[in-house]
Amino acid sequence: QVQVVESGGGLVQPGGSLRLSCGVSGSSFSVDAMGWYRQAPGKERELVAAISSLNIANYVDSVKGRFTISRARDTLYLQMNSLKPEDTAVYYCNAVVSRLGDYWGQGTQVTVSS
Repeated sequence: QVQVVESGGGLVQPGGSLRLSCGVSGSSFSVDAMGWYRQAPGKERELVAAISSLNIANYVDSVKGRFTISRARDTLYLQMNSLKPEDTAVYYCNAVVSRLGDYWGQGTQVTVSS
């Protein structure tokens, strides 16, 4: 059974940094694209950043220059710098597993507040 597990969320002051991690396990098939999504209270879930199996990355405009997505095989990272209160949300990891489809983690809370 495929499992996706995030870690690294927490409380940080504006201007601070956090690093999120996400591990995928339990699949004998390859993990294709991976991505980070977030959902703030009262808002829809949005794609923050995604990275392909060829390490081609894309970002939503609001995080460009502040967030960096990276991966090492089936482990995904999101380095978040210069955090703003509007970055506060539950962050979810998504993994597209070949032949099986999309899998989601349980989410990790990121709160940016003084």
